[in-house]
Amino acid sequence: MFRFLGYRIAMALATASHGKEIVMPNKEIALVTGANKGIGLQIATELAAIGLTVIIGARDPEKGAKAANSIEGDIHVVQLDVTDRTSVEAAAAYIGAEFDHLDVLVNNAGIVRPGSSSDPFPTDFSFNDLTKAPMDAVREVWETNVFGLITVTQAMLPLLRKSAAARIVNIGSTGGSLSWNSRPDNDHRKMFGTYSTSKSAAHAVSLAFAFALEEEGIKVNIACPGHTATALNNFSGARSIQEGAREAVRLAMVGPDGPTGTFSDEDGPVEW
Repeated sequence: MFRFLGYRIAMALATASHGKEIVMPNKEIALVTGANKGIGLQIATELAAIGLTVIIGARDPEKGAKAANSIEGDIHVVQLDVTDRTSVEAAAAYIGAEFDHLDVLVNNAGIVRPGSSSDPFPTDFSFNDLTKAPMDAVREVWETNVFGLITVTQAMLPLLRKSAAARIVNIGSTGGSLSWNSRPDNDHRKMFGTYSTSKSAAHAVSLAFAFALEEEGIKVNIACPGHTATALNNFSGARSIQEGAREAVRLAMVGPDGPTGTFSDEDGPVEW
């Protein structure tokens, strides 16, 4: 059953395998942006399996609903376009009205290239070369990967501050590692451009949030999924979405004594 509330859409799918409603009082609430497919959907699936109430943030509510139907657990969908402040604020209002607070925010939404992910994968990557990339293309990538992250985090902070142990997990990328890309023997540095620099900026933004929120006990960490096969890279990655989601799920479940201000994958710290 769906409820359309302006920019918001809610869906309750709290059913167990035997078809009865799952009653889990005092469950933690998690929001995963860009969660209608790929790594975001896998993170949502695993958090729901752990027992969290999971809110799927999706630009297209119909795609979000389709994703929600593929997950068992207490799943809700909210229309959320991280580049649209009105949409973000409406999503925050919906979560506040329905759940009062938020325990986990996973900023997963991200794009590699301008345009719709449903468009044919490009053969011309000139938009990634900052010596000639059209500024509209650069702005589009940065609007999602950097400014969208800031917008969503700011909007959700009042809800996170109501949690006893709030956690923010931002999806980063080794591709944005300044240390790694500065090595002359690293072939990836040839690809260091619009997308990679947006991730470098997202890493810096994550640190800024971690430092600002440290005294409040809100954890902010960056998870690197690695080169995972998703629509972002035309499924060219060598890692599965299960592998790509692993570190984000771990960081989403850290306790009050857990780390903050870290950048890691499942093998440990990643170079900044």
